[in-house]
Amino acid sequence: MNRPQVVIVGAGIAGYQAARALSRRVGDGAEIVLVNPTGVALRPELLPQVMTGVLSPDRVGVPLAGTLPGVRVVLGTVAHIDTHARRVLYDGGVLDYDRLIVAAGGVSEVARVSAISAHSVGFHDAGQALRLRDHIHRQLFQAAATSDPAERAAHCTFVVLGAGYAGTAAVAAGQALSRAIACRDPRLREQPIRWILADPAEWLLPDMPHRLSRAAARMLRSRGVEVRTRTSLGQVTSRGLRLTDGAFIATRTIVWSFGVRPDPLVANLGLAAEQGRIRVDEHLAVPGHPEIHACGDVAAVPDLTRPGGIIPMSAQHALRQGRLAGGNVAASLGYGSRRPYQHRLHDSLVPWSGRRHESPFPAAVTR
Repeated sequence: MNRPQVVIVGAGIAGYQAARALSRRVGDGAEIVLVNPTGVALRPELLPQVMTGVLSPDRVGVPLAGTLPGVRVVLGTVAHIDTHARRVLYDGGVLDYDRLIVAAGGVSEVARVSAISAHSVGFHDAGQALRLRDHIHRQLFQAAATSDPAERAAHCTFVVLGAGYAGTAAVAAGQALSRAIACRDPRLREQPIRWILADPAEWLLPDMPHRLSRAAARMLRSRGVEVRTRTSLGQVTSRGLRLTDGAFIATRTIVWSFGVRPDPLVANLGLAAEQGRIRVDEHLAVPGHPEIHACGDVAAVPDLTRPGGIIPMSAQHALRQGRLAGGNVAASLGYGSRRPYQHRLHDSLVPWSGRRHESPFPAAVTR
């Protein structure tokens, strides 16, 4: 008897966790195929360490083939999914599926906003973390080299837009890095270095418990970070940016920690969508297509705590949704029972806070 084939599209946090959970649950009871453009998965919680130089970029990649026993890894970029014929078309061929998990993740829109300002820097992958590190070094070097007080202040002012997980981690790590650089240059030791974190939400880490948000804000403010909530970007110019509260900030650095949208792949699947994401039920299954599950940034998962709302895109939710999708697909094959997605997050998810954090990937691979 042929084993059912499960195809997982994408090896980000959600896809990796789905493959891992499914393999553990079904063993050799199904053929599991994971399709991804590369053979490694990024550990996004380690990007601050890449930016500060504590870790090199090659230390934050998880080898898929070596850490997912029982899973066949196929390198390729998925171009289309034929939901009627149950086929995944990628640049290396075609894969048939009995079950499908769509976990293609999100894509950064930093390239689009960079056309507005040459000072734009993203913080979504290892390459962007390295560019941000180099950018901070350049700005402080230029600040030390100029005798114009206004120009020096602009080079020493850094604005991070978006106070989610990535933004709070970027501002904390960036400030530590800039202070370390300034301490080594006598010309900058008396120069104030400003870090500003702005977000239109009412509090930092808006999908976290309020007590964690308050603790994060207190910690950042105690370090001298200017935290501006209920504030978003109004206008970008060649000299800086204006916020919606009316303040103009002269700066040569704008860090975009938001600007992620679902992978464009999901737009042409012919599946019901919400806010550009695949609509799923509380079990992460696609209505009308019980053989298809979606998780992570591409899935519009209903928030059972807010009727009519959907779960925000974040690495923390992707981790738990991936595990659940793998478990629920296993249940559809007769292994265990399925469960709904519960909106819950823990304090342990902010690595720069000094607390232990939960990693989406096996810790052993970075030792």
